[in-house]
Amino acid sequence: MIVVPIKEGENIERALKKFKRKFEKTGVMRELRDRQAYTKQSIVRRDKMAKAIYVQQMHRDME
Repeated sequence: MIVVPIKEGENIERALKKFKRKFEKTGVMRELRDRQAYTKQSIVRRDKMAKAIYVQQMHRDME
């Protein structure tokens, strides 16, 4: 549960902004989106390898 301490006389918009920031940091929405569609481990590995190759190429091009 997310708890947002509010000072006396604090603006409600500021409190909502604090709540949204804390909610984003927990990663709940990202996890829900990931759980909506299952991806096989072989596809996850393939994507991970493609990303690693891309990053290596970017580093090599910078040098």
